[in-house]
Amino acid sequence: MPFQKIQPQKLAEAVDHQIEELILQGILRPGERLPAERDLAERLGVSRPSLREAISSLQDKGLLEKRAGAGIFVTEVLGSAFSNALVTLFASHDRAVADYVNFRRDMEGLAAQRAASCASDTDLKVIDTIFQKMEKAHAAGDDQLEAQLDAEFHLSIMEASHNVVMLHMMRSMFELLQRGVFYNRQAMFDQETTATTMLEQHRAINDALQVRNPQKAREACEVHMDYVAGCLEAQRTRDENEIVASLRLSHELGITSSSGTDAS
Repeated sequence: MPFQKIQPQKLAEAVDHQIEELILQGILRPGERLPAERDLAERLGVSRPSLREAISSLQDKGLLEKRAGAGIFVTEVLGSAFSNALVTLFASHDRAVADYVNFRRDMEGLAAQRAASCASDTDLKVIDTIFQKMEKAHAAGDDQLEAQLDAEFHLSIMEASHNVVMLHMMRSMFELLQRGVFYNRQAMFDQETTATTMLEQHRAINDALQVRNPQKAREACEVHMDYVAGCLEAQRTRDENEIVASLRLSHELGITSSSGTDAS
């Protein structure tokens, strides 16, 4: 008969599993510090030796890391699915920018569609709360904060879709964006007209999610990412034109200087 004796689970294994779940669900995030040992042991209702055993196991798995004099942290490597070589390749080719935006358009549209159907009421409240913070940052003219909340808004939709693979992949994508690998997101918020348009697009996404309309949520995300793509293309064209204009000016100044020398 295919039966085996039930093995009681050690406390350390239960702690290990709980922390793994929190990391998998995106509740504990890359770089986040865990509570102090005594506090964490009390919260979990286990002894400190059992907690240490679990922490050691999670360190061996590469999920946690100990920083001298600072404590235990969720490892940063969880926030990046890309090697340094690939990141460098992305940063040096314009094609990667277009492909990045297209990838986000597809994934975030799908995530919004799923979130409208699968999200809990609390998930939707989180999304709405972040959007309200964006409104306040926009009204205050705080471009840096608004750009930061923009990322949090999109990631909160990923979280609300309850697909952990999609969540961790997109966190990696946003990590590259925050490092300026693809484009400078904050620069887009520096332009008042663009920032205002993007706020209204985020409002449309949020409104569709709050009434749980999957199709409208997806369409609103796609409209937003199409707009981002258009802004980036326009900026690329302006940058190219500025290079040509600078060359012309340099050439013209050189000709003027040369003519003045000849005249003397």
